[in-house]
Amino acid sequence: MTVMNWRSYHRLQGDDVMNLDKGTIAITGEDFNPGLFIEAARSGNTGAVVTFIGVVRDDGIESIGIEAYEEVALQDLKEIRDEAVAQYGLQYVTIIHRVGTLQIGENILLIIVSAGHRKQAFLGCESILERIKERVPFWKRELLKDGERWVRGNLE
Repeated sequence: MTVMNWRSYHRLQGDDVMNLDKGTIAITGEDFNPGLFIEAARSGNTGAVVTFIGVVRDDGIESIGIEAYEEVALQDLKEIRDEAVAQYGLQYVTIIHRVGTLQIGENILLIIVSAGHRKQAFLGCESILERIKERVPFWKRELLKDGERWVRGNLE
């Protein structure tokens, strides 16, 4: 069997990455390989790993542009992570959010959590997603064939 990997991934590094004791928080213009982070979420007492991957969907757009106030966004993501760890007893949390121009089908957001039990992992992942949409300063611009439009409200 031949497997073709059509994407190239870069190691996340620099000022926009927080490598935490049990997880990573990053804002990046580069694509990411979810599998690398999923494997890191496993430990001997892990009972569940829950993953959310947000992708650019074809809503009649050419692409989307995502911008962030990165310094504030990184701090907000860390606070959201810390809140979810405390509330749900999560063992591991990775949050990676893309910025820049993204094409249909590309990854936008990765959230990976692990916990001792599935309910905590599912609830923790959902809570992180909703808090990101409510609190973190990301802005989305849809690029159309005949122009562009800013999307109000949170990213969906």
